[in-house]
Amino acid sequence: MKKIPIGITDFKEIINNNYYLVDKSLFIKEIMEDGSKVLLLPRPRRFGKTINMSMLKYFFEKTDEDNSFLFEKLNIYEHKDIMGKQGVYPVIYITFKDLKDKNIDKCYEKIKEILSEQYDKFQFILDTLSEVDKMYYNDILLGKASEAQYETSLKNLSKFLSKYYGVNVVILIDEYDVPIQSGYLNDYYEDIVEFMRNFLSGGVKDNEYLEKAVMTGILRVAKESIFSGLNNLSVYGILKNKYSSYFGFSEVEIEEIFKYYEVEFKLDEVKSWYNGYVFGENIIYNPWSILNYVNNYEEGLQPYWINTSSNDLVKSLITKGGQQLKSELEDLIQDKSITKDINENIEMKEIDKSTENAWSFLLLSGYLKTVKKTRKPDGRLVCELAIPNIEVKYLYNEIIMSWLKESVNNDEFNLMLNSLTNGDIENFEDIFADYVVKSFSYFDIGDESENFYHAFVLGILVALNNKYRVKSNRESGYGRYDIMIIPKDKNKIGIIMEFKKVDRDDEEDLKKAAEEGLKQIRERKYKQELIAREIKNIIEIGVAFEGKDVMVLT
Repeated sequence: MKKIPIGITDFKEIINNNYYLVDKSLFIKEIMEDGSKVLLLPRPRRFGKTINMSMLKYFFEKTDEDNSFLFEKLNIYEHKDIMGKQGVYPVIYITFKDLKDKNIDKCYEKIKEILSEQYDKFQFILDTLSEVDKMYYNDILLGKASEAQYETSLKNLSKFLSKYYGVNVVILIDEYDVPIQSGYLNDYYEDIVEFMRNFLSGGVKDNEYLEKAVMTGILRVAKESIFSGLNNLSVYGILKNKYSSYFGFSEVEIEEIFKYYEVEFKLDEVKSWYNGYVFGENIIYNPWSILNYVNNYEEGLQPYWINTSSNDLVKSLITKGGQQLKSELEDLIQDKSITKDINENIEMKEIDKSTENAWSFLLLSGYLKTVKKTRKPDGRLVCELAIPNIEVKYLYNEIIMSWLKESVNNDEFNLMLNSLTNGDIENFEDIFADYVVKSFSYFDIGDESENFYHAFVLGILVALNNKYRVKSNRESGYGRYDIMIIPKDKNKIGIIMEFKKVDRDDEEDLKKAAEEGLKQIRERKYKQELIAREIKNIIEIGVAFEGKDVMVLT
């Protein structure tokens, strides 16, 4: 029985140590036959990027050891013309996946270590270099080079290797954009972008010693001009069909895995948890979650992918997002879709500047899926978006709840909602008033009351999901209500809440505003929807805000 490769990303280790491998080896053939010299393949994290890059390394790399045996049982072995290129090229393989540092100095030191390791790997070529090149080589090797020399180190190493071996070099760079994301989150964005632009452009742009370069990451981030003027670059993201079957698992592949390990499963349940991703025209399952599920199937379906690393960037986007983003997130949480313009060439520093950019990032990084996509006459890509599956929805729920509980502790939040749903409105008002004061200081973005309102709606959407349906700003009777809480058990209390905002310079006071909210609920017969559902116990609540002051009336 083959072992399950949880966290094993080295292709040779997987083959040699009898780990289960889903055969993606024809990826090599497509890479070889692609006319572009430089390929960028953005994919969400944990979808097999590193294993594929490791496979390319062992295929292309010219070493003293013959590695062709690694491919003997794989589909690529049937293509003798392609196998004839196995073990022919010097390979520079770099991964930036661990560059998640809080400051530029530490990030830069790690980059120096990575480059030093590459130069150390090929020390045997030193005797063939000129004295000047030897000095340069040793400065990189010993970590004594200048920043400018590190920026040219990729191109120069490819030159040294090409002259030594007599063939051009293959460059493989995994997770190239991790340091860029870290720079964005930790305020050294401009510095790291400048370095990466010079480093990568030198290595893959107009490099006469380059045979082929393949890079992976999450985003293209082309607007940073990292790849400016790179005419030989082709980008194949998740919205394109080419290469779409080589990252993640297809339904056929997961059925083979379950059959091999004799795991009993209900396909519909597995789909609802781990399916839903759409790469090109292919429906894809999350490989990390599938393998963990097989390894721990007795524990049942669990959210594996979203717990594998920090989701700080997603949390930041949702927290900083304005009224529109939070309102649209309400629809997504309720399993509805939203339609958005998608920017495939999103600029990292601009992702929180508009809701369209935020949704583009969430789609390209695996937190949303495309339900439908169309291309407008002016070239704009418009996508219908939805949450891919239960696992990713779990992440959104966790972010929303942890975000709300920053302002009040868990016990207070739960007591507030219990008081509301049990009809103890007096206690609810006391906790709610305190909650508003604390929340306003936390959600201090734009229009405070509007941000608070949407935050509160998202919170009750998530917290009451098991026993209630929560609707906001929907048609009912002769008008609109702000929030309706509909019990799944018709013997429980149904609740309608109407929010009113009182301007500070308005003569209208809180009590009158709350009364106006109640009057609106009753005159427009908002409770008709609850009555139609045979819910007899209905509470109508008017809520008025004036700054951080609040009044609740029933």
